[in-house]
Amino acid sequence: MKNRFVVEFRNLKYIIENAERILLVAHTRPDADTVGANLALREYIQSLGKTVDIACFDSFPKNLEELFSADFIDLETIDLSQYSTIIACDSVDRGFDRVASTLSNDQMIVLIDHHPNIFLKGDVVIIDTDYSSSSELIYFFFQQHAIKITPTIATMLLTGIIFDTGGFQHRSVSSDVMDAASDLVKKGGRLATISKVLFSHNSLSALKLWGKAFCKAKLNSKSGMIVTAVTQADIDECQASAEDIYQVASILSTVPNAKFSLVLSERPDNIIRASLRSISDHNIDVSAIAKQFGGGGHRLASGFEIPGKIHETLDGWVVV
Repeated sequence: MKNRFVVEFRNLKYIIENAERILLVAHTRPDADTVGANLALREYIQSLGKTVDIACFDSFPKNLEELFSADFIDLETIDLSQYSTIIACDSVDRGFDRVASTLSNDQMIVLIDHHPNIFLKGDVVIIDTDYSSSSELIYFFFQQHAIKITPTIATMLLTGIIFDTGGFQHRSVSSDVMDAASDLVKKGGRLATISKVLFSHNSLSALKLWGKAFCKAKLNSKSGMIVTAVTQADIDECQASAEDIYQVASILSTVPNAKFSLVLSERPDNIIRASLRSISDHNIDVSAIAKQFGGGGHRLASGFEIPGKIHETLDGWVVV
């Protein structure tokens, strides 16, 4: 897959170099791709001597603190008018969309994403679902303009690519993705550490919570959906956190006869978070399901939030 954004990348570089103050926007429930892409962009922008911040409706994910030390500004309270340029990186339909209407015509808007069904407008639009991740898009931006990729930036971009390809297992993996990953490793990307943090670094409390989730799992033979639910009581009993279950949906999606997985988990403020996962061979677009509930994502990994509490019944769970 060739670089499809030669002109757009040129415009992005011009905008960054001439901006007074830049805000990067990460998506809600930030994952490794939105973190990696935004942190890498920030490193580059800071190297130019520019003032740049990263904002998000949620805090920096604790599970990535071993890899990166960073803070996100609360997008709920920030004064957006102080920024001449806003770059929505991997957040166009999951965070930026909630503030887009408040921006003025004088502010430059850049949209960078790889998720489907995005209809917002910007001054520069870099959106293509054929790319594996927003981190891959940022990598090609750096490559086009010979921007130096330090070991720190390499680790950031490699983290996003590995996460959003499911460890290079998703259909979105192309020879270009593998070439990019190889180049990032050569430039100092910490592959072993990334893999440990993303896929193997689990506490005993997290594993106990996984056990509860797996024991509750139910497979619907007609739809192929395998579903489980984690309540706040489960989390408290295991002395875990809600974020400890983020791999459960991916594991359940590989169960024989399951076409896709759904994991429901209770969060503070009477919110239930739903994570949907599938694998390429099943040809299920879980983002279409998430969209029905106001959520988003991409074909193999999506999510949404709904208000309520989880109540267990003999037949499964109901949301009240």
